[in-house]
This record gives sequence, structure tokens and C-alpha cells, in this order.
Amino acid sequence: MTKIAYCGLDCDTCPAFIALGNNDDKLREKTAAEWSKIYSADIKKEDINCVGCTVDKGVHFSHCHECKYRDCARSKNLENCGKCSDYPCQDLRDFFKYVPEAKAVLDRCK
Repeated sequence: MTKIAYCGLDCDTCPAFIALGNNDDKLREKTAAEWSKIYSADIKKEDINCVGCTVDKGVHFSHCHECKYRDCARSKNLENCGKCSDYPCQDLRDFFKYVPEAKAVLDRCK
């Protein structure tokens, strides 16, 4: 079964999820460099670890702690945003412009 984030991202393909599962420092270094450039942020290899945003305990990528999709879905006790009566909200519509594959995942969950 595929593990998906609240917003529809596929955790099984996420470098932070994979790096944690495989204890892969080379992947952490590569991903930290890529994400630092893409997002104009100072991301360190130690940041590239995540158990998945839907899991309460364990290490999460730093953005999980400030993610509006995660906060909203958790406040409504939802499995993911596709299960929401307001799906897709405007915030998700904006997100899907950048990550259309997340929309396809959540559409299947609806």
C-alpha cells in the first residue's frame, strides 16, 4: 500500500522518506543540495529524514511542522485532504498547479 501525505504527495517516492528508511547519507546530501537550491533555503543533510506527515511520532521533514495542509487535515481528523468535504480547497488548487500528480492521488481517494 502506498503511503501518501495529507496533500497527496507520494511518500514512497520522497527522498526524505527513502533516506530515512535506507539510512542513506548520499541521498540525504544530494537532496539537501537540490532542495536548498530549488527552495532558496538552507537545508542540511540532517534535515532529510521523514516518517511521513500522517504519522504522529518520529522524525519529520521540517516543513511538516508548518504545513497548512497537514494542520488542516489533522484538525479535521482526516486520512488525507481528498477525504475533506471542502476538497479541493483553493489552497490545494494552487498547490496542484505545481504538483498535478498530487491531485490525481487525492482524486482517487475521494
